[in-house]
Amino acid sequence: MLLMNDLIDKKCMPCEAGVLPFDIGEIHKYQKKVDGWDVKKNENNNYFLEKKFTFQNFINSQEFINKVGKISEEEGHHPDIFFGWGYAKITITTHAIEGLSENDFILAAKIDLIN
Repeated sequence: MLLMNDLIDKKCMPCEAGVLPFDIGEIHKYQKKVDGWDVKKNENNNYFLEKKFTFQNFINSQEFINKVGKISEEEGHHPDIFFGWGYAKITITTHAIEGLSENDFILAAKIDLIN
């Protein structure tokens, strides 16, 4: 939890096209600050974060997703969310730069506070 504190205290800032996404070195540096988020590549070789969460039932999954939605709106940074009975999967990337930025890790850290 101590590693996340610097991210939790930050606010997501708008990213515009032309800003370079993190390289793999920066990604690994930031990945150490969040718990259990996997770094993956999509079909276009762009990096994204992914984490799976498990719950006891559907309503717990839905309550979690509603909280993720609230945080996402507050931050102005929106993940892709997949959920159903007993699970949720969150993927985060900065679409405008086709890769990862500090915003993605800020959002991941804040989502982890929910669970």
